[in-house]
Amino acid sequence: MRFLMHSMVAAAVCAVPGGAWAAAAQTQRLNVLLVMSDDLNCRLGCYGDPLVRSPNIDRLASRGVRFDHAYCQYPLCNPSRASMLTSLRPGRTGVRENQTHFRKNLPDAVTLPELFRRNGYFTARVGKIFHYGVPGQIGTSGLDDPPSWDHVVNPRGRDKDEEDRIFSLIPGRFGGTLSWMAAEGTDLEQTDGQGATAMVRLLEENRDRPFFLAMGFYRPHTPYVAPKKYFDLYPLEKIPLPEVPADDWEDIPRPALNDLPEQRKMSDDLRRQAIQAYFASITFMDAQLGRVLEALERLGLSEKTIVVFVSDQGYHLGEHRLWQKMSLFEGVARAPLIIAAPGRKGNGQASPALVELVDVYPTLAQLCGLEVPKGLHGRSLVPQLDDPQAPARQAALTEIQRGRGKEQPPLRGYSIRTQRWRYTEWDEGRAGVELYDHQSDPHEFHNLARDPAHAATVKELRELLHAEVARSN
Repeated sequence: MRFLMHSMVAAAVCAVPGGAWAAAAQTQRLNVLLVMSDDLNCRLGCYGDPLVRSPNIDRLASRGVRFDHAYCQYPLCNPSRASMLTSLRPGRTGVRENQTHFRKNLPDAVTLPELFRRNGYFTARVGKIFHYGVPGQIGTSGLDDPPSWDHVVNPRGRDKDEEDRIFSLIPGRFGGTLSWMAAEGTDLEQTDGQGATAMVRLLEENRDRPFFLAMGFYRPHTPYVAPKKYFDLYPLEKIPLPEVPADDWEDIPRPALNDLPEQRKMSDDLRRQAIQAYFASITFMDAQLGRVLEALERLGLSEKTIVVFVSDQGYHLGEHRLWQKMSLFEGVARAPLIIAAPGRKGNGQASPALVELVDVYPTLAQLCGLEVPKGLHGRSLVPQLDDPQAPARQAALTEIQRGRGKEQPPLRGYSIRTQRWRYTEWDEGRAGVELYDHQSDPHEFHNLARDPAHAATVKELRELLHAEVARSN
């Protein structure tokens, strides 16, 4: 039997005074617009990137709270989205790859949009919110969750129809292979352009009733496809390649390094082309977000709509000589998260608090005065929306697993990020340990785990990591 909506909220989940929930229920009923970008790292203007153009995301950050230390629970689309939308870490969802639907393990879970649907909100999604494969399942519902929505739109654009024109490091292979194209035609012909058009229409049609709308953009997920004008914004000769020490891999456990043969063989010119295409896809996606936000303004909905912008995880662009995701380094575990809620005292500021993507669920519930199921792993971020300097978690947990063949169970890696440190164990330390001091080594080049001077830190963080893992199950 599904959780009932009148269930009491667990104090450990809420992490806020109980009266705040009742107070929220007395206020104006707010709408929610959840915007998810696929495989987007923090290479954005509002996060300090000097090259990437993201004017609409930047403007959203200027009227909301930008979380500078938000971490995914698993750096892969399906596990990350399943965790965020149920507020349960992978130890509870049982989802650690892209094939398993979370309801196989959690048939009675109440998802974030389903909570709003049960409370009288119109719920709809456009594009990829729950997982489906890109680009293979574009135009379908993939691993969507029907109980979550009143209405769904699965856009399919010119990028899907012209896959045979896309350059790929492995010809004809897309999705998990680096691939890109500077497309002909207009923004509106692309899948994300069509998605933005559909979302604008949903805003227009539902402006007079409470709604929870979710816009799932596909870019910058590979293949990096955007109209050619966006590629022109990033001349190849102006794209720097990441600096990586020659001995970078010498102190890193082998399970941490998930590079692919075709990526290791890339020339510097191909690397620059890949980065150019990724940046072009970000700016193209940002432009489509701008169309949605403009409609929100035009319809007079901005002052009664919470807007959340988030990605499912970060992304490597050659750092540590790695590409894409599926690592436990900072650049992949960390994701952009912006929450713009009307009337909050922290709007326009950045929060240094450690947060996890599972925290989005209870945050939106509290802001809209809804009670959540018991036992969620997320904690409300409403305190940080009013005081961005307020602390949140002691540590943020991210995990991953590697296959070891049919005869052995998968090898798991767990990593915690504290304000100063990142500590990682592979197979409970048997396959390697990592410790990085972000105070002096923000790029995680120097593994201090075997340095006797840091033995006490390793012991302390090991205990903290194991406690977080235990709480996840």
